[in-house]
Amino acid sequence: MSGRIFHAPFLHTNPEFEFKAVVERHEKKAAKRYLEVLSYNSIDELLDDSEIELVVVNTPNDTHFDFAIKALTAGKHVLLEKPAAASSVEVKIMFDLAKKLNLHLLLYQNRRWDSGFLQVKEVVESGRLGQLEEVYFRMDRFKRSLSPKTFKETAATPANGLVYDLGAHLVDNAIALFGRPLSFTKTTGIFREGSEVPDYFTYHLKYPNQLNVFLTSGLLIAEVLPGFVIHGTEGSFVKERCDVQEAQLDAGMMPTDKGYGIEPAGSEGKLVLMDLDNKGHIEWLKAPKGDYNGLFNAVYHTIRENALYPITEEHIAWQLELLEA
Repeated sequence: MSGRIFHAPFLHTNPEFEFKAVVERHEKKAAKRYLEVLSYNSIDELLDDSEIELVVVNTPNDTHFDFAIKALTAGKHVLLEKPAAASSVEVKIMFDLAKKLNLHLLLYQNRRWDSGFLQVKEVVESGRLGQLEEVYFRMDRFKRSLSPKTFKETAATPANGLVYDLGAHLVDNAIALFGRPLSFTKTTGIFREGSEVPDYFTYHLKYPNQLNVFLTSGLLIAEVLPGFVIHGTEGSFVKERCDVQEAQLDAGMMPTDKGYGIEPAGSEGKLVLMDLDNKGHIEWLKAPKGDYNGLFNAVYHTIRENALYPITEEHIAWQLELLEA
């Protein structure tokens, strides 16, 4: 799913890349849509292809470390799906190896290019809310049944459960906006029948200037709450998670198609600003276009021009500190 939705459409349509090959051990599906793409039976075959410079590792979580090391050792740059690894120790080993080999290890945190998050970033950086007090980021689902992807559901498998799945997105959103917290608390729960791994979590992150950031996700949330809520001394901002990219890509839309990444009417964020008489003034703000091509453009500029990749090694180290706690 990750390759079909989040990677192949961009590698195919972005003019800075040539989509060369995939590894498909069983069903050969890629060539039905991408006629020129080679389908290798094993990772070793793909790594032996001397034309390939960049390898996307989007396999189950517990294989990320081993496959990234293997690709780097083969002389390839690596775009690595989240979560980077099961532990901060593994993350350091990977980054150290990449630097030793003069290669780039780049983490795939696509939710920085969601329409809602881009709008939150604009509102926060505008300063219109005054000094920030509370921030809430949520990603809620209602899924009673266990995932068929057993690596997500097995307690004995590293990097399992909702914390390493959706938690990697929420923690990265917080780090992208506010950096490393001064301190944090983490609470998890298991509520689905037969589950071995956490299917609920909440983080409370404390930042300088009394800023409190709360990150929450659950798999049994029947009434989905707004994905973004921000309170400041001058007003508040509330936004649903309305990014359309995943649904569009899943339905076969390409990033170059008209309407891609544009939220439908009625999805506007609500900005409430208080005047000196304590009267609230409401503005409905349309979100910017979401576009995961922003990440792929950053990958290109990092590899070709040695530009600073926006998701830094420090960001990932801080993320794993929270995920593995």
